Amino acid sequence: MSAGRRDPYAAMRHPGYSRYLVGFFLSNTGRQAMSVAIAWQIYRWTNSATALGLVGLVNVIPLIALVLPAGVLADRLDRRRLVAWTMGASGLFSLALLLVSRYHAALPDLAPLRGANSLLRSIALVFEHHTDPAALHFTDPALPVIFALLFLQSIARVLGNPARAALVPLLVPTSAVSNAVTWSASAFELSTVIGPALGGFLVAGAGFDAVYLIDFIAAVAFALLLRGVQHHAAPRRTAAGPEPDMFAGVRFIWQRQPILAAISLDLFAVLLGGAVALLPIYADRILHVGPAGLGWLRAAPALGAITMAFLVTHLPPAKRPGLGMLWSVAGFGAAIVLFGLSTHFWLSLLALYLSGVCDNFSVVVRHTLVQLMTPDALRGRVTAFNQLFIGSSNEISELRAGLAAALFGPVAAAAGGGVGTILVVVVVTLALPALRTVPPLPTLKSEDEKVAPGG
Repeated sequence: MSAGRRDPYAAMRHPGYSRYLVGFFLSNTGRQAMSVAIAWQIYRWTNSATALGLVGLVNVIPLIALVLPAGVLADRLDRRRLVAWTMGASGLFSLALLLVSRYHAALPDLAPLRGANSLLRSIALVFEHHTDPAALHFTDPALPVIFALLFLQSIARVLGNPARAALVPLLVPTSAVSNAVTWSASAFELSTVIGPALGGFLVAGAGFDAVYLIDFIAAVAFALLLRGVQHHAAPRRTAAGPEPDMFAGVRFIWQRQPILAAISLDLFAVLLGGAVALLPIYADRILHVGPAGLGWLRAAPALGAITMAFLVTHLPPAKRPGLGMLWSVAGFGAAIVLFGLSTHFWLSLLALYLSGVCDNFSVVVRHTLVQLMTPDALRGRVTAFNQLFIGSSNEISELRAGLAAALFGPVAAAAGGGVGTILVVVVVTLALPALRTVPPLPTLKSEDEKVAPGG
């Protein structure tokens, strides 16, 4: 390779990162397959849009409560071991979901489970007042148990997520971090193609149990692969003594306008424009394509994202990535509007594909800004706050979409959210102009020399 030529596979040439990437891909493939299975199972059991929204709620509560302390753990402990232990725990909860799903008919109808189902039904009736109460089914004793297991699994994953993301810059040289972020995003998107499609086909052909087994195997595989991962550079740990300041990452982001602008843009865009929770409803009531079609609807955005990721890795870096991010989020909103109004399966797939094309560019810009502009001693806490913003917006978006669909119908919930996303772009452009002046991503430098370890 001639000097000065861009190497699109720079990060992949480092064995530690390659092992990490394989494990991350496997674990997220299992996770994505399980998300399709759990959504379809709960919807088929309950016939309730509100129940789909509550899946987002049980995921967002641990995120809000625990992600900042998880960031402190990521800056205090060995990130490899922390990720391995939490992935192992997540796999065990998937195994428990398998057992509950397989033997749900054998669960005794205990008073606490009846009470939990009654509470869930009461919540659903608040939002689905236009629905015949007899059409809502909150009678299976396994339903509250599944929600409880999802809650515990979310706790395990939240505790490991900041360490997982903050581990990447330690596995490659600084010059390859942007490339590593792009490949990680590509692996994520590829897994969200394969995972949902796999989940949909397995649910249709083998049942829910097979999907939960896949997620268990994938999570354990990631934990085992991390045992062979070596750091490219030694991490800069917080000095021994008092516990690190949990809010140091918040202050750091507030003082870095480009990072603040990128996170804010993604937060509100995803919060308003996310339509994942509505896909089972579209697959069942509007497009009439069943669980296999649901898998392809879930996979379509990732196909678009993979297209964009290929272009990002092989084309010259964008000269004004911040401005490109603003346009890409606006395009995402327009694609969601098109999806919301569509009643044709192939047009819906195209709209979701375009949403993924636009979303991937935004993700790469945001993650690269966070990883390269943050000193390693703060990286876990800054990553945690980033995940609090974006992760909570994803989960709250599912709740928003489910409740909005219950109140106004799925079309209004989806299309209205897309319009809201476009308005957010206008507001961020005017309120936080620093994002428009971000230089090409490979020129960004780490701030380790400017911030003392421990922040």
